[in-house]
Amino acid sequence: MILFSLRCSSDHQFEAWFRDGATYEKQAAAGAIACPECGETDVDKAPMAPSVARSKSEPSPADIRRMLQQVRKHVETNCEYVGDKFADEARKIHKGEADKRGIYGEATDADHRALDEEGIEVHRIPWVPPNDA
Repeated sequence: MILFSLRCSSDHQFEAWFRDGATYEKQAAAGAIACPECGETDVDKAPMAPSVARSKSEPSPADIRRMLQQVRKHVETNCEYVGDKFADEARKIHKGEADKRGIYGEATDADHRALDEEGIEVHRIPWVPPNDA
């Protein structure tokens, strides 16, 4: 995976992950990359500083579990649980038919693929138990 800093023709800067440089080129040529601020698909790579490896050791499985528990707590505190209606509610928010807000819930693999194909940005989070008990 590679992270590119991008800029639209309206000079908005944003970042996006791609499988590799060729994937970026293919998506950019197809107009499949849109600025999250204005929706413009005329996008180019922006100058960016190289990523420098840190000397810090890799996190342990326990560290990763704690981080995922923190993510879960943040999502549960700041987002609305919509259960198995996640895909429908995400579509309504995307279309402006419901208030824009953070939501979480369940979605099948097919729901996730369909949302992605519709250009609706959603993310899966490993949902670990909230504590180690």
